[in-house]
Amino acid sequence: MGTKKSDCVAMFPESIEKVQKSMPKDCEIDKVVSFFKVLADDTRIRILYALKEQEMCAGDIAVFLDMTKSAVSHQLAVMRKMHQVRARREGKNVFYSLDDQHIVDIMEEALIHMTHRLLVVFQHVLG
Repeated sequence: MGTKKSDCVAMFPESIEKVQKSMPKDCEIDKVVSFFKVLADDTRIRILYALKEQEMCAGDIAVFLDMTKSAVSHQLAVMRKMHQVRARREGKNVFYSLDDQHIVDIMEEALIHMTHRLLVVFQHVLG
């Protein structure tokens, strides 16, 4: 085991033991971190919201977001690697869609959370 970094002594060791038992493995945490790093980009979020509404090709996404097709294709490749979007070929066209319902759920929960936080702050300001 590595060098101890904490400068604290456990006050409730049973809590630590319980948490340790349910903690995902480091490799699983790394995957979650990578997933959210991909989401932490405004262009990718806009692409995901567009694909939430409609399957689209890279060129149409580029027009919608006023970007180059190359830039959009790069973003789509990053999102495909993390299984956030999927591609479907139809003749010469490649259409992109969200990989599954979990992507929509995560986006909606994030928006609900942020809207809720804003309401709490606003209500606090109004007293």
